Amino acid sequence: MNVHSGQTDLSGQVALVTGGAGGMGRVITAELVRAGAHVVITTRDGERGEALRREVGADRVEVLTGDLSVRRDLHRFAAEFSRRHDRLHLLINNAGAHYRDRRLTADGVEAHLAVNHLAGFTLTYLLHDRLQAAAPSRVVNVVSATMSDTRTVPLLGRPRPVSLDLAGVTDLRELNPVEGFAPFTAYARAKLLSTICGYVFADRWHDEGVTVNAVHPGLVSTSIVDDITPAALRPFRSVIHSRLLTPEAGAAAALRLATDPGLSTVTGRYYVRDKEERSPSVSYDPATRAKAWRLSADWAAPEG
Repeated sequence: MNVHSGQTDLSGQVALVTGGAGGMGRVITAELVRAGAHVVITTRDGERGEALRREVGADRVEVLTGDLSVRRDLHRFAAEFSRRHDRLHLLINNAGAHYRDRRLTADGVEAHLAVNHLAGFTLTYLLHDRLQAAAPSRVVNVVSATMSDTRTVPLLGRPRPVSLDLAGVTDLRELNPVEGFAPFTAYARAKLLSTICGYVFADRWHDEGVTVNAVHPGLVSTSIVDDITPAALRPFRSVIHSRLLTPEAGAAAALRLATDPGLSTVTGRYYVRDKEERSPSVSYDPATRAKAWRLSADWAAPEG
């Protein structure tokens, strides 16, 4: 759906876009502003955020600067947003990251898990009251089809869905451990958890007028592609990027879920671009859903 085609009027609506100053996020922010929304973005780079604010509408964009991998910053983002706005109509958890090595955040959480799952989960969890107040409202989680196939070069053999076994796990810091660590798999597992917990949010809020859906936007030409490209193929990065979707094309998939009037009551779904698909079978297991939710909520909840 083309948000600025005149078919969607978001005047009076407030949106929050994580990673809103770069790549797909930059496009999403600009399109929402063009459609009339007031957009709050999160970014690690304050100067980049301010440049975007001046470019697309200084009075229509707010910038929250901080690190999505840090729990304290997530709580600060939610608190600052809540002080400024009593309603949240659109939450687009767009930010994502892939790392070539294993690293821990300041909170001791593996970084893929922190940025690709816990950041979006925590903001969604903490801003529930603002989403509820704005109902009908929507949450869109940008995920990845890598959860259905963790082969970095999916040319030979069968798809290899990412594994997720939460039996015996008592704290999310235990996930993506040193033993057997593979960056691409860690990334996929985090996106799977985001999808699973999105289903739980959708079930819990079904009667509140808050919808929660997930979307894989396609293979988009972003910096993540450089990180996941096998070493043997890195000399051909420019060619690879030329074959991928533009950030504009990728953003369109998320914007469709966020703004299409025909999807206003659709919830608890997973899309690959504009087509509804099934996520990995483990994501439909009730015990896995319950455990993933509890572990994530324990981490996200305010202390005390």
